[in-house]
Amino acid sequence: MSRPHLISHHLCPYVQRAVIVLDEKRIAHDRTYIDLANKPDWFRLLSPLGRVPILEIGGTVLFESQVIAEYLDETTPGSLHPADALEKARHRAWIEFGSETLSAIAGFYGAADEPAFDAKRLALREKFQRIDKEVAGPFFAGDAFHMVDGVWGTIFRYFDVFDQIGDFDILTGLPAISGWRRSVAKRPSVINAPPEGYADRLHQFLRGRSSHLGRLAAGIADRTPAQENAASAR
Repeated sequence: MSRPHLISHHLCPYVQRAVIVLDEKRIAHDRTYIDLANKPDWFRLLSPLGRVPILEIGGTVLFESQVIAEYLDETTPGSLHPADALEKARHRAWIEFGSETLSAIAGFYGAADEPAFDAKRLALREKFQRIDKEVAGPFFAGDAFHMVDGVWGTIFRYFDVFDQIGDFDILTGLPAISGWRRSVAKRPSVINAPPEGYADRLHQFLRGRSSHLGRLAAGIADRTPAQENAASAR
């Protein structure tokens, strides 16, 4: 395999999918981060959809994260999918459900006011309630780490920051989800998928949004040390 070049963005969970596969398969690669708010001309020429990730390899450009992840998995030894065809298809279906959950997360942090926010919160919780029934533990299908685990690891990462802002009762009372989240959070490929400073960047991104969660995040950032200590003591 030619040395892959992954074009990325610091906060993109879809980029992290590809990085997790690159790490799990021990594929040496180069990585370039771009500003999606100010896309360079060369990126516009490469990306038909104007999105990251983009993988350049052997003079060919691949786009769409799951296409990239599947290519990397199929062209290297071993597989991050189950061997059984039906079980592999089931995993791929729950990966797609993960993409839908990421869309629900975007709706949650982008909701303009409290009523819309609460509706998005409940819709997001329904996503986790649905997949909670499918998780065998400690990973999605038992002891082995699969591609679906990496995908959901990028989803759970949002909650490391959401939990600092408030208790939104999205993952509470879902024991399989809680155990799964803890397991994937310990996986080196999941830990190392985002660049250094990810949590601070995400918090800054949320604070900058004109949304209900953005205002809550800004309120947390504006607390004095005394207010922070008082809130932590409750």
